[in-house]
Amino acid sequence: MTYLLFIVGLITLIIGAEILVRGASRLAAIFGVSPLVIGLTIVAFGTSSPELAVSVQSALAGQADISIGNVIGSNVFNIFFILGIAALIRPIKIAEQLIKLDSPIMVGVSIFALVLALDGWLSRLEGIILISLLIAYIVFTLWASKKEGQGIQDEYAEEYTSKETKGWKSLAKNSFFVVAGLAMLYYGSNWLVEAAVIIARTFGVSELVIGLTIVAAGTSMPEVATSVVAAFKGEGDISAGNVIGSNIFNILGVFGVAAATTPESIPVAAHVVTFDLPIAIFAAVVTLPVFVVDNYISRFDGLIFFSYFVFYNLYIVLRAVNNPSVSILETFLMAYIPLTFFFFIAVAARYLWQRRKNASP
Repeated sequence: MTYLLFIVGLITLIIGAEILVRGASRLAAIFGVSPLVIGLTIVAFGTSSPELAVSVQSALAGQADISIGNVIGSNVFNIFFILGIAALIRPIKIAEQLIKLDSPIMVGVSIFALVLALDGWLSRLEGIILISLLIAYIVFTLWASKKEGQGIQDEYAEEYTSKETKGWKSLAKNSFFVVAGLAMLYYGSNWLVEAAVIIARTFGVSELVIGLTIVAAGTSMPEVATSVVAAFKGEGDISAGNVIGSNIFNILGVFGVAAATTPESIPVAAHVVTFDLPIAIFAAVVTLPVFVVDNYISRFDGLIFFSYFVFYNLYIVLRAVNNPSVSILETFLMAYIPLTFFFFIAVAARYLWQRRKNASP
């Protein structure tokens, strides 16, 4: 029954997010919001609505580890699994704005989250600060989007232009979608968190492990659908932009709202500060050298990203069950991660040097 509750909660969350995004994006289009802005804000943030619902619900219920683990696990999942799989399907072309602005912002907010968590708590004041930074980021994104090239704007227009005619019927229908989506997110998050706690207790693993793995992967399903479909269509900007925007929203919005709405500060486990958050920061940082090389993610890059995801989750599971093999895997990762990261750095440095050399008279 517990597993059925988890599955029903997850399906309800995914459908709720889809309905919410569809209704909100069509309402925005009806009111004249540009497709580029819809894609960069409503869609990117709307796909993170399951993370928001689950993290706020679990924080209010006193399951802080699920709340924190869900955000961190989702960010790692988004970069290593979603971008990895999407790049394996088709190499992803990266928009200039992602390289120069959004990806560095993602790195910055990830590091900022670690700084806030160093004392072992996320307070209400810190939550308000994160929400304020999210508002500033949205305003900045809308301003920067005006400078995007026509090709990018056409790509977003094809994906997000509303085909519906304006009128009260369309307004009523899409308003209903928004309300229904929010209701499904509320009930789905309740069921998912309740089931996740029971599963953690049944298997004798921590709620943090459940949050970092199955809850994080489950709440990231809308991002999987959006990014993989975009990859098949060759719309790399949408695929990568959705992931980066979602990660920024997870840190600023999900952490922020969860911390700001709970009566007391949210405790952050020591292992999150010393290991899991640094891994999320690494996931953000590694995008910089990868993105800068010819402005795309190759299939080889995607394969390494996916291997990071597999090894990280394998390590979490082995550590949770106290498997002796975890020490061997830990030793391997201490060599594998630095070697692959420095490989990315070397390739990026060589590419930039070669481009500068070719540009010089």
